[in-house]
Amino acid sequence: MISLQNDLPKRLQYLIDNNLHHLLQLGLKGIEKESLRINRRGVISPTPHPKALGSALTHPYITTDYSEALLEFITPPFADVKQTLGYMHQIHQFVYPQLGEEMLLATSMPCGIDGDLSVPIAEYGSSNVGKMKHVYRKGLWHRYGRTMQAIAGIHFNYSVPQALWPMLHRQAGNPGSLQNFIADGYFGLIRNFQRKGWLMLYLFGASPAICKSFFKSRPQLMDDFEEFDAHTLYHPYATSLRMSDIGYKSKNQAGLQIDYNSLDGYVESLSAAINTPYPEYQKIGVKVDGEYRQLNANILQIENEFYSTMRPKQIAESGEKPTLALKRRGVMYVEMRSLDLNLFNPIGIEESTARFIEAFLLNCLLQDSPPQASEELENNNRNQLLVANQGRKPGLMLSKNGQDISLREWAHQILDNMQPICALLDQGSLDKPYQLALQQQQAMVDNPSLTPSAHILACMTHNSQEFGCFASNVSALHKHYFNTQPLDSQMQQQFAEMATVSLRKQAEIEAADTLSFDDFLTHYFSQS
Repeated sequence: MISLQNDLPKRLQYLIDNNLHHLLQLGLKGIEKESLRINRRGVISPTPHPKALGSALTHPYITTDYSEALLEFITPPFADVKQTLGYMHQIHQFVYPQLGEEMLLATSMPCGIDGDLSVPIAEYGSSNVGKMKHVYRKGLWHRYGRTMQAIAGIHFNYSVPQALWPMLHRQAGNPGSLQNFIADGYFGLIRNFQRKGWLMLYLFGASPAICKSFFKSRPQLMDDFEEFDAHTLYHPYATSLRMSDIGYKSKNQAGLQIDYNSLDGYVESLSAAINTPYPEYQKIGVKVDGEYRQLNANILQIENEFYSTMRPKQIAESGEKPTLALKRRGVMYVEMRSLDLNLFNPIGIEESTARFIEAFLLNCLLQDSPPQASEELENNNRNQLLVANQGRKPGLMLSKNGQDISLREWAHQILDNMQPICALLDQGSLDKPYQLALQQQQAMVDNPSLTPSAHILACMTHNSQEFGCFASNVSALHKHYFNTQPLDSQMQQQFAEMATVSLRKQAEIEAADTLSFDDFLTHYFSQS
């Protein structure tokens, strides 16, 4: 019998009592990483997506996000996070030789941007689905501007071990279907993440400073910041400006009441936003002089426009709306979206970070997660903004269950509750990587100067470097690292073949189109 601590969550105690705790180790982990292509001068690249990388529309692992210059790398999901990170490393090894003199910006906040029009919107070819992706991005431009869309980050995808669900279903004595129980379990995980996810910004936030050039299209926002030097703005105690109110924020989304208490409520409330006209966007127009400016004039054009720290996900079939995929087949995994790029690691994320996040998400799953009222959601958002802007401020107070609590005290409570999970995940491992990752985060709670955000400001101060120069120099070091780490010939051939196949698939999709773009959109949005 395993001896851990008293007062374990009921779900966890059940797994231990029935010798089922080994199932916790089987969750699947995938990573998506965005990186801005820049030239030797540190300026955003104006060049098209390199053809040698394949089709951004159809390649499974190498695509673009908002901009033609904003690469996105996607790993398959693996049970062993070492394999996940290894695959991300291999993608970088394949991509770098195709970039010529360009490099990938190592930081989340963009540098080298000369106003909105210097950010090229991603292109996906002449097919209807490719046009839809492009027009959606044009809509984002008209609604929010292009510059903020050049911000990069890492998404951590996590699928609860499939074999775990029937056991938890049995423990709960739940009379409903297993699929409904799984959906409820994932939404409980999401609610707990919303309550405690501010900790991600404190521990892993790596965007405390920003180039003044970022504000060229929104100069009024500069007044909220202090000047680090002639070219850099910052908040002295910031952790993640990417996740602050200069990132993906808009007044209409701030008022959205998305329901996280059930799958049905989530789909219904998100669908309502996609189908509700918004006067400010109606003024932009949808199709003007024969050219689309946005997909529609509603609060959200499509599901992806809703910015949240975590999304429930189901793999959509070709042409299927994501909300319908969720409604029809339930939740398959969650996408955690609050990680900055770690510029001190060439692939943007440390193994210890990935292990800690896995344990954190399991903890969110196994603990009780009561329904969430709108007041609590607003409170959670306030905590997140406080930590994003002032997370390292001595004595910073947050709000928990209507009571003030210091960030440090609450962080230690969360980390202490994670110890049993980390111990179970480490079973069978000699080096105890999950418990070691937990210890590293505990040290950062006790000493804020150890956090990535503090480390960045310390490096900039020590080297008397503006943020843009610092970011470019680190990016050049990463480029050198990968140029000296060639991909083995077998994997090189596999990636080259994937690129070729993806280009062929795009051509096939374009040749197969029979509907006009107008009819395609009508058909897409009429799905129910």
